[in-house]
Amino acid sequence: MANGIGAASDYYRLRLMRVDDADAPEFDWREDILWRTPAATPIAEHELCRVEAVSLDDKDKVVIIGTFESNDDAYEALASAEEELAELTRSEFEDRYFPADV
Repeated sequence: MANGIGAASDYYRLRLMRVDDADAPEFDWREDILWRTPAATPIAEHELCRVEAVSLDDKDKVVIIGTFESNDDAYEALASAEEELAELTRSEFEDRYFPADV
């Protein structure tokens, strides 16, 4: 991990991603535009929610905290991780959520 002392919230942010593991992408086509973002819907059969920690120093440094099959479980894990992000130091947060080889 990089050097730096301080609160974990000074170095990391959390995000919730919806991942669709279905075989084919589902696009919403219209004549006037090629593609638009589909409206938010409940999790489909092949969707998962993933809670991730992202480094503010390096946007490519992403660690998956957990993958969940329901929105409720994902938001619960996100809330728990957000509490720890606010309370822990950078090194404590890295020790808890980041594997040693990242």
